[in-house]
Amino acid sequence: MKGPTRRSFLHAVAGVGFWAMTDEPKPTAAQAPPTFDPSRPLPADLPVPVDDGACRHLPGLPVPSIKLRSTSDRWVDLSAVQAPRVVVYCYPRTGVPGQPLLPGWDAIPGARGCTPETCAFRDHHQDLKKLGAEVFGFSTQTTEYQKEMVERLHVPFEVLSDVDLAFVHALRLPTFDIEGMTLVKRLTLVISRRSIEKVFYPVFPPDKHAAEVIDWLRSHPRRG
Repeated sequence: MKGPTRRSFLHAVAGVGFWAMTDEPKPTAAQAPPTFDPSRPLPADLPVPVDDGACRHLPGLPVPSIKLRSTSDRWVDLSAVQAPRVVVYCYPRTGVPGQPLLPGWDAIPGARGCTPETCAFRDHHQDLKKLGAEVFGFSTQTTEYQKEMVERLHVPFEVLSDVDLAFVHALRLPTFDIEGMTLVKRLTLVISRRSIEKVFYPVFPPDKHAAEVIDWLRSHPRRG
């Protein structure tokens, strides 16, 4: 390679090297954290939760008289609800579309699926009412956070907030901690005559759970 040509080639290479060192690398899809997309089905490989015995003490316990803030901007005492049966499905945390999932969320058994579970209770709400059950959602998230989900999904029932963990601690409900938050594990309480009649725990798959509750109510009609 002759002198002028060789020098031009070296200058070009040096320029590329300098650009590569100073320019920020563009993020790739693999580098970006997964975001919550409620339109997508649940992953097929979610870990299945096992019964660790954390709810065995609950059947037969009286429901504590604790006022919980509702997404209807009122206070609800579950021990005072007059419906023949009260179904309270407790879930860890709903996501917000487009926001990143919590780190490792899909690897936690029973964590994923709060939005599909809520949609199932929404879609079966009239069936549950016909069986004499009043439905409430329940989580340790703030009411303001819950309201976004209720409005976006057109949820026809109230969702209760136990942000200070008063109800959770009173009944010793199972929880787990992540990113500085204490979240209730997925479970469902069926309340009758101010006592816990039935506990579903663990709950899996969450998107089929409302139908599971309906089947149980039909096969266990309330007497008296």
